[in-house]
Amino acid sequence: MPSAGPPAGDALEAVYERIRHEVAARAVRLWDTALALHRDPEPAYEEHRAARRLTAELAREGFRVDRGTAGLATAFTASAGGGRGPRVALLLEYDALPGLGHACGHNLIAAAGLGAALALRAALGDPPGTLLAVGTPAEERGGGKVALVEAGVFDGVDAALMVHPGVHSWSWAPLTASAQVRVGFHGRAAHPTGNPTDGIDALGALVQLFNSLGVLHRRLPAGSHVQGIVTDGGRATNIVPEYAEGLFGLRGATTAALEALSGELRRCAEGTAAATGTGVTVERVGARYEHFRDSPVLSGRFAGHLARAGIELTEPEAGVYLGSSDIGNVSTRLPAVHPFVAVMDAAGGSDHTPAFAAAAASHRGRRVLLAAAEALACTAADVLLRPEVRARAWAALRERAAAGL
Repeated sequence: MPSAGPPAGDALEAVYERIRHEVAARAVRLWDTALALHRDPEPAYEEHRAARRLTAELAREGFRVDRGTAGLATAFTASAGGGRGPRVALLLEYDALPGLGHACGHNLIAAAGLGAALALRAALGDPPGTLLAVGTPAEERGGGKVALVEAGVFDGVDAALMVHPGVHSWSWAPLTASAQVRVGFHGRAAHPTGNPTDGIDALGALVQLFNSLGVLHRRLPAGSHVQGIVTDGGRATNIVPEYAEGLFGLRGATTAALEALSGELRRCAEGTAAATGTGVTVERVGARYEHFRDSPVLSGRFAGHLARAGIELTEPEAGVYLGSSDIGNVSTRLPAVHPFVAVMDAAGGSDHTPAFAAAAASHRGRRVLLAAAEALACTAADVLLRPEVRARAWAALRERAAAGL
């Protein structure tokens, strides 16, 4: 018996219409979820109540839920369908910022991903292939997605989809690669007047490194950046510091640019140590975030679906970078989308501010949540139901990887 093949255009439109109906039917629940997360913010790796709330909603509608994914207590994987066939993952973030609550809008990210998962499963029944809703903790600090990637959660997945609230409405996210590096200088203690010639000033070496990096900064390529703080500068003013330490945040437009900058920092540190007679240690702290590699095939599908709700996305402004995220580590391995949809205007400020936290619980935030849930679900349906979309997305990823983009 011949295969039924992919659905025709009219059949796909019927799926999109069912998705719109299912999102609308859950609008109150989804907004209540977003507000509940907003009222009860939990920082990275401590999102226990958020994870319980989200997994309860998924289990309620028939998803198989596995908690503690990749050894992370607040991560989870919920699945529907299964067996052979395409696999698509909707990503949920739900960690908050200490002292600022949901000033990055992760309550809306979680509710939008939840709504997309619930609506798509309801619209398709048991979907062809596998539909995943992946709870990804600690985006703000620690990089939960890095651990999920390393644990193989995304192996065999054809697309990873999420949306981020912002102050711009852009079809994809210009996110840089980033890493934290600790530099420690080792000198010799002495009394600054009693035996000053016996001392080797570790703090002086660290200060010199900052000066060298200031010179380096002038010739860095666009998107590359280094910012440091002193984390240990000695213990008393009447002792030449025998140890001094700085923590440096590095960013690069691409992961290759980040690694080049890491090499520059190491060479500066070693040169400073040689010039000052100190010893030096240079070590990476925590996970490295890779740059975001957009899937133009899938982000184009998302933008088209979002336009149905009256929200138009544009290309990002040239030369503008908006920080870093662990979604980068996913996007370099499989087709992924991470569009921004504005919940407040750029004239009012940016994310990571009290104003943005308020916007994440606003009427505009509600509209964006529901529109994004619908667009995510429709894009996930394209991945599951249209083999040519999957093929083009994978081909584009391979082309960008070969070009180093």
